[in-house]
Amino acid sequence: MIRVLGMMSGTSMDGVDAALIETDGVRIGGFGRSAFRAYSDNESAVLHAALGRWPGDEGVQDAAAISVESHAAMAADFPEADLIGYHGQTLAHDPQGRGTHQAGDGAWLARQVDRPVVWDFRSEDVRRGGEGAPLAPFFHWACAAWAVGQGLLPAQPVAFLNLGGVGNITWVDPQAAAPEWPGACLAFDTGPANAPLNDLMRRRLRQSHDRDGRLAASGTADMGIVADFLRHPFFDRQPPKSLDRDQFAGLAGSVEALPDADAAATLVAALAGSVAAGFRWLPQIPATVLVCGGGRRNPAIMAQLARVLPCAVQPVEAAGLDGDMLEAQAFGWLAARVMRGLPTSGPTTTGVPAPCCGGRISYPRLRHDFFRRALDGDDRSA
Repeated sequence: MIRVLGMMSGTSMDGVDAALIETDGVRIGGFGRSAFRAYSDNESAVLHAALGRWPGDEGVQDAAAISVESHAAMAADFPEADLIGYHGQTLAHDPQGRGTHQAGDGAWLARQVDRPVVWDFRSEDVRRGGEGAPLAPFFHWACAAWAVGQGLLPAQPVAFLNLGGVGNITWVDPQAAAPEWPGACLAFDTGPANAPLNDLMRRRLRQSHDRDGRLAASGTADMGIVADFLRHPFFDRQPPKSLDRDQFAGLAGSVEALPDADAAATLVAALAGSVAAGFRWLPQIPATVLVCGGGRRNPAIMAQLARVLPCAVQPVEAAGLDGDMLEAQAFGWLAARVMRGLPTSGPTTTGVPAPCCGGRISYPRLRHDFFRRALDGDDRSA
């Protein structure tokens, strides 16, 4: 067991989550403290301006610098961490085309924080033919196994629904011996989640999100728009499958003529409808759906999910877990797996043909004279 600091800045681009986890890369020994650093308006604007761009494009270097500097500032507050898991900032994701792009240099971060950093988690999966996302599912298996051991979940399949900018679901059997075993996990992106609603709030009302779901709850959804949205070919694709944050840009355009409240209600109904559409692919109906990410704090979203899903819907805290920090913890746990050479994705989570260990490892420059001479100028990126 080692102490790992996982850090995550998701597609909502509101800031950096950081969380300690004690793990050997298989079991969860315990959860440590956590913190959140919000992006300033200027930092958020730079990151949003770089969305959809690739290495070398205008604005990407500035976005990468913000990512590294903000994560380094967070890591400085966790000196007890032995290892850092650094996701970087996703700017573009096109696994069947140009690949995947998470801005931020882990080797630079390792030198800044003077500790080993595991980063670039997605590229190897994509290189081998996988979607590169979602990557939290193996960790969800570990969380379910931990919760069963704590008596907080029944020893039967459950689902984790992460509602960040994009939604993804993981069906897990906590009784499976390992997450890469056949039948242990099935995961895929469900559709757009908070991103269209947050963008609507930012564009129309200059607010970052629909606080407490008040706007959506006061409106009436246009179910014709929702039905058209659910006819998109993505929903008929067999998983695993993944999305770019702005792949459903047409959804935002479809609600443009609606009043604010009705537009918000329609986006919430579309979110819930996309999750319900994904249930056809699950091996069996889970005992419960545990909702994590920012979406679980929106009562309008949670109420709509409860209406359309065929099982119980609860915030992930019902299983003793921290829904705000689950993704940060996931990349800490995954970092420990990378250090051990264990798989971080598999055929039923990203579609990669065989279990794959992604991630690069960067070490800070070593101070010992012998190693400094031997490795001069080598940051040990792998």
